[in-house]
Amino acid sequence: MDQVPQLIQERSAPPATLVIFGASGDLTRRKLLPAVESLARHNRLPDEFALVGVARTPMSDEQFAESALGGRGLAGKRQLQGGVRYVAGGYDDPETYKRLSETLDELDAQRGTSGNRLFYLSTPAGAFEPVINGLAGAGLNQEREGSFSRLVIEKPYGRNLATARELDAVVHSAFDEPQVFRIDHYLGKDTVQNVLALRFANSIFQPIWDRSWVDHVQITVAETLGVGTRGGFYENAGAMRDIVQNHVLQVLALALMEPPASFGAEGLRNEKVKLLQAIRLPTDRDIAEAAVRGQYTRGGTREELMAGYREEVGVDPLSRTETYAAMRLNVDNWRWAGVPFYVRTGKRLPARLTEVALQFQRPPHLPIPNDQLTGLEADALILRIQPNEGISLRFGAKVPGHSFRVRTASMDFSYESTFAEESPEAYERLLLDALIGDASLFIRSDEVQQCWRIVDPIIEHWDRDNSPIPTYEAASWGPTDADRLIGRHGRRWRNSAA
Repeated sequence: MDQVPQLIQERSAPPATLVIFGASGDLTRRKLLPAVESLARHNRLPDEFALVGVARTPMSDEQFAESALGGRGLAGKRQLQGGVRYVAGGYDDPETYKRLSETLDELDAQRGTSGNRLFYLSTPAGAFEPVINGLAGAGLNQEREGSFSRLVIEKPYGRNLATARELDAVVHSAFDEPQVFRIDHYLGKDTVQNVLALRFANSIFQPIWDRSWVDHVQITVAETLGVGTRGGFYENAGAMRDIVQNHVLQVLALALMEPPASFGAEGLRNEKVKLLQAIRLPTDRDIAEAAVRGQYTRGGTREELMAGYREEVGVDPLSRTETYAAMRLNVDNWRWAGVPFYVRTGKRLPARLTEVALQFQRPPHLPIPNDQLTGLEADALILRIQPNEGISLRFGAKVPGHSFRVRTASMDFSYESTFAEESPEAYERLLLDALIGDASLFIRSDEVQQCWRIVDPIIEHWDRDNSPIPTYEAASWGPTDADRLIGRHGRRWRNSAA
């Protein structure tokens, strides 16, 4: 019992300076600074820690400390007292990086941060290249003996395979691959990591986790919100780039990959890449049957009428951008050959829901008469990533009473009711991992390229298709084409699970 707290306590950051580019932006305010606050509150940061913000907005060190930290209780944290700095300047201005370099050297001398630097690119994608070039120009990409220099890059990592490779060329001209941490916050969620625990810490699931027992798999990432104030961004992204290329395919890879030799970063990422490589690309002729898109229109109730996508701020009134995407994927390997994988994501759906559902084969012979079956569904294992995080096992059971009737029942595991431990926010976990140097939950260069390889043909097909984009009412489960996609072989979406 005494070893558990000791193991947890050992997982803390080394002396380092966290440098956030885009320090005045929304992501920094909503996610990164709360993550730093939580790490400090849980004593995961050493006294030899510093925070530096870099942005174009003019601001003094004191103003940045007050605006960023004053309202969060961070100003009184010993890990940050006197260790907050701000560098104002353009991302393409060499003077910005000269001032940054001087600031980092001062912090090394004053706070003992040991020359360790974590550069976080919380900027629009267009700023990635000038920031990386600026860091290299000032020599801040170089790792001195006994110290580290690491780069954390937010999505989107390119717009397609070609631009992802171009960005990789820029990144690798300044940083070696082990220095690069491509972030997908979904991988920082405890419940996403629980997919690994469920699969590889329990021998009971291994025999049924393959084509002999699984009929099909559904992965759903549903959002109730529309694009809000992100209309301008979303017009250049769409559901396929914004969610499927990263979140959905990462969850799919974790759920379907082979057991790794170890839980080290390379072992996990090697198996994810192998799985992504095995996904069969649909031919251009097959895409119409294997992929569906949609765009939400006005909908809801009389009391809560929701605007259509084309009515949102920053959206082209004639927009053809998809807010819904669904695909049928096939994996050409020994474990999953012949099993279809249905993935979908959408905005303005009836429920906020992220889950992985494995539906099992029905019994080869059912000796129970139909009139004794009360809506008996196929057995299924459902991994709920959000909300109501947990796992459900669905199966048939006898209804209490004198007659022999069978209906669907389930056993449920709930994170909230089972564990007293506080679950860290995704960015908190990933920031700590990057500071420690654990790349297990970050995306390797070849992973990014494999994900683009899968979605690029579909995006290109849709770009060439001039037919009207299918629509669906806000607060519905998507276009009717999506029901036809999964219904061709007698299956249906798990809409009632919401």
